[in-house]
Amino acid sequence: MIQQCMTILTQRETFLLILCTVTYVTLFVVAVQNSKRKILLLEERLRKVRALQEEQQANSRQNIALNEQKIKEMETLLQQMGNENSMLRLELEEKKARLAYNNKVAMIENEKREQAETVIFSSDIYKRMQQYLEKGKSMSKQDWTDLVQLVDGIFTGFTEKLFGLYKLSAQDYHVSLLIKVHMQPKDIATLTAHSKESVASTRSRLYQKVFGKKGSSKDWDDFVLTI
Repeated sequence: MIQQCMTILTQRETFLLILCTVTYVTLFVVAVQNSKRKILLLEERLRKVRALQEEQQANSRQNIALNEQKIKEMETLLQQMGNENSMLRLELEEKKARLAYNNKVAMIENEKREQAETVIFSSDIYKRMQQYLEKGKSMSKQDWTDLVQLVDGIFTGFTEKLFGLYKLSAQDYHVSLLIKVHMQPKDIATLTAHSKESVASTRSRLYQKVFGKKGSSKDWDDFVLTI
């Protein structure tokens, strides 16, 4: 009788040991997969951030001047070639046209950004926002729609670029929109009906989510202003 009890007990212990082992291995595999997924997501976000930074560099006045110099060099080379080497000539013409087009787009974007503050500050939605701040009132659904149209109209693809980096909540998006139109943190808190502490937390959290490292709320502000 005692031997049977010992056998049953041993079998139960063995079963529990196997069960615990399988559970541990499963949890370990899930943890590893989640870790790999997070790393891949972070790498993808950083890739998109670098692409945005490269786009800003391409639109810089320094890069435009460099392209202009390249275009002049190509024009000189084309004149020297005459009608010879037709294939090479076509390739140079193509590169020249591409550089000229890129410069045109960059100059338009720069001009829009230079006029951005004037357009923003004179807009109806911005004036309404100032009235709300005087009354301590938050923005309505229609106000947010109007602000999105204003921002995306000035800063091409702003919303698309932002959501391409991270799946923002409504609060995340609203805070970022207000940063883009140069609202101060205390005013952002009023217009979104949140505390200043909550707004600060949102900004620093977004920076950490997108860049994978801790940063201040101002770090997020500086990044948003470059998009």
